[in-house]
Amino acid sequence: MRDVSELDLMLKGYGLTTAQFLYHMPDHPHLLQSFIWQDYDLAPEFPELFGFIRFWETKLDGPLHSVRYTHRRLVAPNEWRNVNGEFILH
Repeated sequence: MRDVSELDLMLKGYGLTTAQFLYHMPDHPHLLQSFIWQDYDLAPEFPELFGFIRFWETKLDGPLHSVRYTHRRLVAPNEWRNVNGEFILH
């Protein structure tokens, strides 16, 4: 996997990308099967998503019908604040 933590990725602008793949089953091409994929990715280039699509097309038997995706940055610059102190009650 990666050597970088998820928080570091989020602070560098990565967001959570979720994709739904509909593909034709290899033995029954008239049937569609669904597969859900999730990873941290950079919008709008989506290198991880397009890399997975290339992997699917070259290594797997079920041809893709369609891909639907959504992307959400979990930490935005206006949401991150450095805490310099803390108050202890009791």
